[in-house]
Amino acid sequence: MRKFALCALAAVLISLPILGTGCQKLQARDHLNKGVNAFKNAQYPEAVEHFKQAVELDPNYPIARLYLATAYMQQYIPGADSPENKQMADAAESSFKDVLKDDPKNETAIAYLASLYLSEKRWDDAKAWYDKLTQVNPKSAVGYYSKGFIAWSEWYPADGTARANLGMKLEDPGPIKDKKVREELKAKYGAIIQDGLDNLDKALQVDPDYDDAMAYENLLIRERADLADNKEDYERDIKIANDWVDKNMAVKKKKMEAKQKTGGGIVADPNAK
Repeated sequence: MRKFALCALAAVLISLPILGTGCQKLQARDHLNKGVNAFKNAQYPEAVEHFKQAVELDPNYPIARLYLATAYMQQYIPGADSPENKQMADAAESSFKDVLKDDPKNETAIAYLASLYLSEKRWDDAKAWYDKLTQVNPKSAVGYYSKGFIAWSEWYPADGTARANLGMKLEDPGPIKDKKVREELKAKYGAIIQDGLDNLDKALQVDPDYDDAMAYENLLIRERADLADNKEDYERDIKIANDWVDKNMAVKKKKMEAKQKTGGGIVADPNAK
């Protein structure tokens, strides 16, 4: 009640800047709370307006800036080609960078910005920010995994195009039958593939049960096999890839069994008669 009275007084006695500033901070926190409630109810445009008000009232309110950026990002639809969608992505990007101006090592802002670039298929930008993420947090399995995913995303279309141009179906065994094409692809993508595999290895060092990382180990190695110099090397890579499939399935089974043991949803009351 006293805070309310002070705020009312400050509205009249504008010659008391300290008191006015205190009331603005209270109002900023009120807008933040309203924004969080709107966000939880998937009312993202309303959440944005509240977070914007919080930032205007208290420019040194870092969590409000972070929530504002997140609310913009939540409205971005990956793959949707419209001026409004691009505007939402640009607003999220700008807002995350505002957070990082004052807090360059803000892990959440770095991770979200990298994820935004990933959604936009801006591979170079995404990789650069996931590099920053793993520098800030060397235990970020998601950061390492995402760099592996980016490597696959760059290499897989080129592999498929090369096969199609040579009349090879995706299910046809490799390696790519034209040596010149193989060498050109190896020169362009060999280092990208290896970097991707190195990062997936790091993700699995942090989290040995990271099944998504195992899945992309399989895919990258399976498609790397197309660059093999001979049938023996190709088959060796395919065997390694198959081993990753087996590991992935084993981990998924283990997780499912653990989930079944812990149960979920509605649980009967053991004391019920």
